Amino acid sequence: MSPTPNAPTEPSDADKAMKARVEARLARPVARSSGSLKTPQRSIAYRTEAAFLPVAGKHGEPEAAVLTTAYLEESADPTRRGVCFAFNGGPGSASIWLQFGALGPKRVVVPDDASVGRGPFQAEDNPLSWLQHFDLVFIDPPHTGWSLAASEAARKKALSTDGDIAMLTEVMRLWLVRNRRTSSPLYLCGESYGTTRGAGLALSMLDQGLAFQGVILVSCAMDLQTLVFDHGNDLPYALFLPAFANTAQYHGLLKGALQASSAAAREAAEAFVQEEYAAALLAAGRLSAKQRQRIVNRVAELTGLPRALVDEQNLRISDSCYFAEALRARGQVVGRLDSRACGPVAAQRKNEMEFDPGIEALSSPYTSAALGHYAGSLGLDLEDRYEVLNADVNKQWDWRRGTLGEAPGLQGHTSTSSDLAQALRRHPHLKVLAASGRYDLGTPYSASDWSLARLDAPASVRARVTHRYYDAGHMMYTRQADLEQLQRDLATWLKT
Repeated sequence: MSPTPNAPTEPSDADKAMKARVEARLARPVARSSGSLKTPQRSIAYRTEAAFLPVAGKHGEPEAAVLTTAYLEESADPTRRGVCFAFNGGPGSASIWLQFGALGPKRVVVPDDASVGRGPFQAEDNPLSWLQHFDLVFIDPPHTGWSLAASEAARKKALSTDGDIAMLTEVMRLWLVRNRRTSSPLYLCGESYGTTRGAGLALSMLDQGLAFQGVILVSCAMDLQTLVFDHGNDLPYALFLPAFANTAQYHGLLKGALQASSAAAREAAEAFVQEEYAAALLAAGRLSAKQRQRIVNRVAELTGLPRALVDEQNLRISDSCYFAEALRARGQVVGRLDSRACGPVAAQRKNEMEFDPGIEALSSPYTSAALGHYAGSLGLDLEDRYEVLNADVNKQWDWRRGTLGEAPGLQGHTSTSSDLAQALRRHPHLKVLAASGRYDLGTPYSASDWSLARLDAPASVRARVTHRYYDAGHMMYTRQADLEQLQRDLATWLKT
């Protein structure tokens, strides 16, 4: 006897186990604590609520359990008090970087110069917390932190650009409904891939009738074409060059006027890209020998790399090449997330980065402090591993868009800048603040400049986009002076 067409199939043992773990997460009571924070402006009494929220599937069944950690001012008027949702990127990163680096009422202090400090580390009061401006809700997407999907099908959905946006839309909608905050002014802050996600959420939440007043993009990554050094994609070679020049100046690799200041190096590189380099990359093999040699010489001057290497790389210096080669003579590799950082290479020097010195100064301090805060202050006593940076999520990510309805999907590099542009055109009161670290070689400021400038909107709409720059890396807020400047820039932006 043949099975009935479209009859429901029996869940696999793996799906049953995943569902049971999600149900156990959702059954946990809300973890609560209270505290007070003294800021330069005022003292704030607040409560913390950490809860697992369900992401409902088509038939109402939970597809995932997602951890939200909310910091809420006591006795505030919910119709006037804003709510800011925040998350990091990866894909595969939990939200501890923004939570314990800049936004939350507790902060991990690390050395300003991107060097590795000595432990132990713990979260301490953060007088520059964004809690003085609005309530904060940090989200760990599925398979980051302790958040989980309920089946293999749900996991596949969660590990995709469109599925991730859909799931987090539901998480934010549900949080607002459960907490009776749908009438509150709404904001969003995403970092790195969190800006890819955030740009998409600006539009998807608008489709739900929930409009953001402001979107904050920290270390922008809306257009992957600007960041991925694929064969045939010349764009990042041009867009990374000013950031390479800035880094080279910091490490003393430049000469003459270029070494005078970081601004001099950046401005020279920006002008070269606009006036010659982009056109030279486009010309490719049509360059004359004399033209080619001029480009080789100038790229070498601006990056501090040997002319022979620039020539061998066909005028195109990738991020991986720069990390390994810039300080090769010193036996060091340059940091990706903070290029001020550098680390020793192995005795057998390979042409590759085996670890990123830019994250080593942050990973252990943030992880240990976050786990101590969750277990100590909130009483979240889960023994499962807290996935700070889940490499499997990143490896398995489906970058295509338009695939959730079983359509073939759009090919090429992922982009959500069109989502943000449409949201800006549809909602005349939406504004954007972008923050870039000049020593970020993961999402360089110069690539973000291009991405923001090409938003598909008229100049009158793009006027609502503000871009600010800081003298540190991807997590620019780890440097005290930049944390203070970011707070001032945010306060000014909120008043405009």
